[in-house]
Amino acid sequence: MAKPDPWRLKFDSYPFQTIMEPRYQDLDIMGHINNVSMAAMFETARIRFHHHLGRHPADRGVRWLVAAVDLKFVQESHFPKPLTIGCAIGTIGSTSWQIQSAAFQEGECVATCDSVMVAKGPEARRHIDETIRVVMQENFIRQS
Repeated sequence: MAKPDPWRLKFDSYPFQTIMEPRYQDLDIMGHINNVSMAAMFETARIRFHHHLGRHPADRGVRWLVAAVDLKFVQESHFPKPLTIGCAIGTIGSTSWQIQSAAFQEGECVATCDSVMVAKGPEARRHIDETIRVVMQENFIRQS
């Protein structure tokens, strides 16, 4: 597996951060935070990030759906140390966008997660409205 680009492993690449407290039940038999629990933490961080972006699209009859998730483990993570998950917009298309996230424990990146989101209306895909597009652009990943 290819290693993530170095900027993906930097905490300050992500304009939004949220803290996740691992639970004892999140551990695997080896004492690591297990892969299913890590996926759930990224999911919660993604939802918090969407709330950070502002007005929910349901206000206009639009739903935001997950089209794909790509989770990569960089190194082990352990209980009870909190994880800080950073999120940012990677790309924006006409009806979809990518969220790039990374989990950090004690300042080190332990996992990355990329999610492709799609805007859907009652009939088909919907274009991302300009109001939310501007907010998304303000939350782009910092590749430095």
